[in-house]
Amino acid sequence: MTSSQQNHVFLIATPAIGLLTPTVEFARRLVDRYPDRLSATVLLIPAPQWPTIHSYTQSLLATSSHNLRFLLLPTMHPPSPDHFHSYVAHISSFIDQHKPNVRNAISNDSKRRVVGLFVDLFCSSIADVADELGIPSYLFFTSPASFLSFALDLPILDSQLASESLTELSIRGFYNSVPRRVLHRVVMERGDGHSWYLQHARKYAQMKGIVVNTLQELEPFALDSLSRSATPRIYPVGPILNLNGSAQWHADRARHESIIRWLDNQPTSSVVFLCFGSLGSLSGPQVREIAIGLERAGFRFLWSLREPPKTNLGTPAEFSDFDEILPNGFLERTAKMGLVCGWVSQMTILSHQAIGGFVSHCGWNSTLESLWCGVGIATWPIYAEQHMNAFQMVKELGLSVEIRLDYWDGTDLVSAEEVETGIKTLMEGDDMLRAKVKGMREKCRMALTENGSSYESLGALVEELIANN
Repeated sequence: MTSSQQNHVFLIATPAIGLLTPTVEFARRLVDRYPDRLSATVLLIPAPQWPTIHSYTQSLLATSSHNLRFLLLPTMHPPSPDHFHSYVAHISSFIDQHKPNVRNAISNDSKRRVVGLFVDLFCSSIADVADELGIPSYLFFTSPASFLSFALDLPILDSQLASESLTELSIRGFYNSVPRRVLHRVVMERGDGHSWYLQHARKYAQMKGIVVNTLQELEPFALDSLSRSATPRIYPVGPILNLNGSAQWHADRARHESIIRWLDNQPTSSVVFLCFGSLGSLSGPQVREIAIGLERAGFRFLWSLREPPKTNLGTPAEFSDFDEILPNGFLERTAKMGLVCGWVSQMTILSHQAIGGFVSHCGWNSTLESLWCGVGIATWPIYAEQHMNAFQMVKELGLSVEIRLDYWDGTDLVSAEEVETGIKTLMEGDDMLRAKVKGMREKCRMALTENGSSYESLGALVEELIANN
């Protein structure tokens, strides 16, 4: 093996679809572009308690190759959710338990020169292992650059966030002041999640570099503001997406195929797709308001509807019978215009020519997928930084229409009238917004081509990695 083939990186991600999937795709991007200069190992945290993650993890293990290896860490028992108030605190504590396993995995790989360890936003404590072993650590940030600016400045902004009189906040990655109502609730509530976020934020600032799943053409203001300050070097390398979707490891292939057949029979750009992410679910009253609004709007629809978790910090499940949650007769009345389903491969759906609009929770992966496919978004954020993402997409970038920016599950109800209006605005749309979305679709593709902005940024990152000694 020549010295140029001995450069190796390790990556580790939170065991959540929205974080693990882009990390895997980023690893693929690295080794596919530089097969003779770089190899990678993705360290997988076992999560048998979460079936979707477990299925995905098992599928990855079967695809290990010489250049890209997947290594399952020893199973650790997660702490009881009853001891935590937030998902952030629970998952961060669980990940922190894996430090010894990560240390062993890296230390046992003596044949290759390890030039970097990549961690995601909830794995920042794992960077301690890199420090102990003398390896440069990098943050792979799967949220937008605008939210990264907020996270990096959180230790400074924290005293302002504690003020009850705060109505809006100036954040360097946003052109406009950001209303209090859309700020990340976990940070605002000052509980265990807040403490962990502060810890993560301080760790981010200590990384050698930060790789962001975004592109210069999408977030020029946020990226320029970050580049002007004394932060770790920023590498925008996106969009990083699983363009094949997740259908290949979906547990119910027959159901997935029946949905695609239904879409095949719909006119081009005629269907509005409603999906709230891998962790998104809504209350019974809210589901019924959506159903009424959908029926009134009169557009063809595909609605991914999932049952809320039954336990604290649990994950959504599949309904055994949609009639138990939907208004009486809804499925019969809309049988010719719509389809209600469970969890679906979102990228596969968005890339279908029948889809004309997307009612989304505004998770960043979903936002990038929609832009890649040139599909307009109606915003309905639910948790995490999604409200700030929605604010950026509507108010800063003009790439989405608003159903709500400040919906928080359990504290509010979006009315059927709001749903109807939002869907009509999205599907009947203004031509300027449609043109901007289609334009961004092309910019996303151009960024990844030779000499494109993200292509060049990835090249600069790899040169730095190889120079690490």
